[in-house]
Amino acid sequence: MPTQYNVVVIGAGPAGEGAAMRTSKSGLQVAMVDDKPVVGGNCAHLGTIPSKALRHAVKQIITFNTDSLFRDIGEPRTFSFAKVVSRAETVIAKQVKLRTTFYARNNVRVYSGRARFSDAHTLEVVKADGSIETLIADKFVVATGSRPYQPNDVDFQNPRVYDSDTILRLQDTPRKIVIYGAGVIGCEYASIFCGLGARVELINTRDRLLDFLDHEISDALSYHLRDIGVLIRNGEEYEEVVCRQHDVVVKLKSGKVVRGDAFLWCNGRTGNTDQLNLDAVGLVANHRGQLEVNDRYQTPVPYIFAAGDVIGWPSLASAAYDQGRSTGAGVAELEDFYLVEDVPTGIYTIPEISSLGRSEQELTRERIPYEVGQAAFKTVARAQITGETVGMLKLLFHRETLQILGIHCFGDQASEIIHIGQAIMNQPGSANSIEYFVNTTFNYPTMAEAYRVAALNGLHRVRSL
Repeated sequence: MPTQYNVVVIGAGPAGEGAAMRTSKSGLQVAMVDDKPVVGGNCAHLGTIPSKALRHAVKQIITFNTDSLFRDIGEPRTFSFAKVVSRAETVIAKQVKLRTTFYARNNVRVYSGRARFSDAHTLEVVKADGSIETLIADKFVVATGSRPYQPNDVDFQNPRVYDSDTILRLQDTPRKIVIYGAGVIGCEYASIFCGLGARVELINTRDRLLDFLDHEISDALSYHLRDIGVLIRNGEEYEEVVCRQHDVVVKLKSGKVVRGDAFLWCNGRTGNTDQLNLDAVGLVANHRGQLEVNDRYQTPVPYIFAAGDVIGWPSLASAAYDQGRSTGAGVAELEDFYLVEDVPTGIYTIPEISSLGRSEQELTRERIPYEVGQAAFKTVARAQITGETVGMLKLLFHRETLQILGIHCFGDQASEIIHIGQAIMNQPGSANSIEYFVNTTFNYPTMAEAYRVAALNGLHRVRSL
């Protein structure tokens, strides 16, 4: 006998969770369907949470191995990748426990199984034992996320070949790893493996790392990765990936040959829509498996909404959760709907990168008269105390109105530091001014003080002319 709901959400990651909680709080009967036995989605189990917990553990290892203070305790240590991953698993368990209480508290029924549409308003949930449960709903939210793209000519069944999901199963730290794809995930894992003592070759299909960033920040990342031992090969594409008994050989179209004990594919992602039987509801995904939505997160089928990685940009957990909450408001026809637009970028390399607003290249292209204010972390007292002196804070502002146009940060805690500037940047009118940072007292010593240093640096350039 089918079970009826007002709304069925497919996918228990950040977008799905946000949509389920928001619609449930509006009084609607809501069900959640996810293909994993517990909630959290790929964010908690395969992506954001485990990789960032892994990064934190590696950063602690780096601190221990490089700080002379710890030599009184013992010599530098090496840790296996598997041992460090086990630390991440404890965080995953805590996340699952926390999120499970959210669903129980908000009376959202959770179904574990693979979802597929059978007709316009009917969804079948195929459980692990093969049995099928049928759900009927007035509206649906597709928040199935994405997975790594896997080209057919790369043997992902080989035990030495991994993607960004399966890398968490790696048991031994490779002496040398080849990472193909230098996007956000590729750069993050390059930092992690280098921190574990592995030799890393990072193959970038573009001419520069993370070319969507302000170029000065991108250049800083390139310099730092090379400084810690990462070999970066820009503008390269693979011709063939050959798996041998003891290694993997990557033949590049340029004629170069790269060898590693392990190969990590980090080039592209695909929306998880191929098993939903979208034909049954008249939807068609694009070549990346993504769904098209309007500015209300509605698909071309008005009663089906979509949010998170499955709709593409910006493919960030932070944005996905907000998109989900906003979608939930739209589904429930509430007034507090909003379009998620100005999203800060958070990149968890070692050190971190975070940015918001426009870059120097964009402002130059648009012929907007801007100026730059900079604070090198090596001049900030808190950074000197912690020893995290690599990096900088960069403020871009209008020369005449002093309005903040862009904030770019590279260094320890960049993803936290960015939010101070974000709060001021989003203020209306003249309240969005670089002068705020000069006329406000910051605790000392703090990393937040970098805003005052950068603002003074920028204002001096404007007022000294």
